[in-house]
Amino acid sequence: MSKVLHSAPRCAPNDGVVDALTKALGKLAISAREEHGEVVITVAREGIVDALKLLRDKHEYQQLMEMAGVDYPDRAERFEVVYMLLSVTKNHRLLVKVSAAEDTPVPSVTGLWPNAGWLEREVFDMYGVVFDGNPDLRRILTDYGFEGHPFRKDFPLTGYVELRYSHEEQRVVYEPVKLAQDLRQFDFLSPWEGADYVLPGDEKAEGGKA
Repeated sequence: MSKVLHSAPRCAPNDGVVDALTKALGKLAISAREEHGEVVITVAREGIVDALKLLRDKHEYQQLMEMAGVDYPDRAERFEVVYMLLSVTKNHRLLVKVSAAEDTPVPSVTGLWPNAGWLEREVFDMYGVVFDGNPDLRRILTDYGFEGHPFRKDFPLTGYVELRYSHEEQRVVYEPVKLAQDLRQFDFLSPWEGADYVLPGDEKAEGGKA
């Protein structure tokens, strides 16, 4: 006779993690939740170094995998900085967030993870978030003469300047952006808006001709 083996029900991977980490962080944690299968913790900006140090040393989130910025222009503190941590022993990921405004620097975590130096430079370059204590906070993706921060929601899609190589000057030169044609407003009624000729089938729209 064959036997049917019943396995114990599997728990969700984040069961208990949110509560445990919130309790460990104490007043440093502003909020914590599970979202899209990942644990997301928002901490106080001034306490980010202490929070990440505790998560690294006491809860085995050894690696800072990535950092990212997010722009919410309608908020008083329009930027979010997201730290993506990995525990190689638990095989678990964790997102930690802080909020910042243009005039509120975020403490650098280069003392915890040296790779944070370049990651903070990227967020600074793209969003303009300043990291207090970063030893080399320069642009890293855009050029030296770039104006503004291109991932902000209010940054124009065309940018402010364009560059080209000048054969006359034998160097790269910057010039104000010049569009080949004026930006036209489309009503989306026809893909041929602005055409000065009639395409096959469009004649039906004029006078009801077949």
